Amino acid sequence: MVTGSGKLDYYRHGGDSLQGRYHFYRLHPLMLQELNPPDQETLTNLLRYGGFPEPFLAADDRQSRRWSREYRTRIIYDELTSLEQVKDTSAIEALTIRLPDLVASPLSVDALRQDLRVAHETVQRWLAMIENLYMIFRIFPFGAPHIRAVKKEAKHYHFDWTLISDPGRRFENFMACQLLAYCHYRQDYEGEETELRFFRDIDRREVDFVLMKDQQPTHFIECKTKNKSVNPALKYLLQRFSRHAVRSNRPGAS
Repeated sequence: MVTGSGKLDYYRHGGDSLQGRYHFYRLHPLMLQELNPPDQETLTNLLRYGGFPEPFLAADDRQSRRWSREYRTRIIYDELTSLEQVKDTSAIEALTIRLPDLVASPLSVDALRQDLRVAHETVQRWLAMIENLYMIFRIFPFGAPHIRAVKKEAKHYHFDWTLISDPGRRFENFMACQLLAYCHYRQDYEGEETELRFFRDIDRREVDFVLMKDQQPTHFIECKTKNKSVNPALKYLLQRFSRHAVRSNRPGAS
């Protein structure tokens, strides 16, 4: 068994492929179902301190903040520079500091380009690099012709969800991590074609997450922290995909 950082994902694409001689698993931050008991207090601590073992087990706000800063520094100034030819690491760090404020909304690369005063292609490359090192992940729109879906901008989330200050967006980021871990488990262990997406159409109907299997939706999931009313977009999708499950998750819900 060999474990390590995102560097291993880079290395496995070069040299001897070792096809058929190993299995590749993506290890995620702690998930709610891994902890005992998976109750409201455990959920509150996960949301507050994050899912990485060191800050979660320390359960200390100061240590959690310090760990997040050191985590960002290690990725940008150690791992990234050892794997990619980058010159402006300070601009990449500025990008990573800006991104948490944009969680849960379609990510405009053009707006980031203007903020950072670099080329569109440069921002795209930087996003791909920090995504390859498991600092962020992006999910893309789910769409079919008969639901008039938007098929352009992706949404992004952070594996360290403590970076998001807004409670509602932090909970959505937390749920995105939970669902992505489930998809990766189905891919890496079961060998299934699963994927995490979101729904947004030209009539401004939105649903936070869509679980896909074999390119077909299996679950539509909406995250809420306060308002308990059912999102009308869920009803809209239910009418068009009546054979599939529709679920709404709130803090503490199973």
